[in-house]
Amino acid sequence: MESNSRRKFIRTIGLGSAFLALKGQVYAASKKTVQKPVVLATWYNQATRANEAAWKVLSEQGRALDAVEQGVRVTESETENCCVGLNAMPDRDGIVTLDACIMDEFNNCGSVAAIEQIDHPISVARLIMEKTPHVMLVGAGAQQFAVANGFKLKGLKLTPGQEAAYKAWREKSHYEPVKNIEKGEHGPFAPEIMESGEYNHDTIGMIAIDSKGNLSGACTTSGMAYKMHGRVGDSPIIGAGLFVDNEVGAAVATGVGEEVIRICGSHLVVEFMRQGLSPEVACRKAVERIIKKSPKNLGDSQVGFLAINKMGEYGGYAIREGFDYAVCTSQLHNQKVNAKFLL
Repeated sequence: MESNSRRKFIRTIGLGSAFLALKGQVYAASKKTVQKPVVLATWYNQATRANEAAWKVLSEQGRALDAVEQGVRVTESETENCCVGLNAMPDRDGIVTLDACIMDEFNNCGSVAAIEQIDHPISVARLIMEKTPHVMLVGAGAQQFAVANGFKLKGLKLTPGQEAAYKAWREKSHYEPVKNIEKGEHGPFAPEIMESGEYNHDTIGMIAIDSKGNLSGACTTSGMAYKMHGRVGDSPIIGAGLFVDNEVGAAVATGVGEEVIRICGSHLVVEFMRQGLSPEVACRKAVERIIKKSPKNLGDSQVGFLAINKMGEYGGYAIREGFDYAVCTSQLHNQKVNAKFLL
């Protein structure tokens, strides 16, 4: 007669085998044939221009890392942009500070946070990755490193619209996280930006897979308008705003960074994909985690995740309606995708 321990062991092995078989079936069922390369970026209105630059690199058999850097540099340079680059809205002290990070297929990563007067923080992040033993440099140290590597300090002055919006905000000095970005319910941004229709985004996160099947990602932002000076959100934090695992996939986050940091959001999405979930489902699971963990802090805040797996399958999910992204493949040219949402 079999001992109780032996019977338990056999049952455990059987259940484990069944689980692995089911997991494999779920994973196989989620697979889609996507011809590589693929690039996608958060917030359609800004992503289309960024994707154009990234696609040029990818279509010429270039590396995904080069593609994502060149892509988000476009957004960093745009003059009518509320939330990315030196032309973005300031913090509560009237200063524009920038955050960015980048990660490649070899698990190399670089990051810069709270840097001032440097127009391409994503390229500074890449130099940190490639030229130093560190991952992140911040503030004055990051600026010093940038200047030592050929970046020029940019003298900045708020535009009339930014100045007017900033002064209007200072009358009340009321601060709260971005709410429904798509509907413009986020406080007094510069009138010319609001009128241009370019206000329905904050961070730009971009992820890509190149023709060789290698993944990379980039994320860059000025953070929330009128934030406390020195505040850093999820965007420059590897594992929060961006994570890449070349064996599995890549993910980026957008929205209220504090909520993303609390769950290590992008890393969590990649780990869900490692378990066999599709990118869309992995993003949804991360959104569910935020809602579960932060019911009191969440309010009307928005967070969205975007992911791509090793096969080139992609997807996104958000807490609320309004999060969209743009996709480029050999068959699709900047297709707009409205992400599904929970609330």
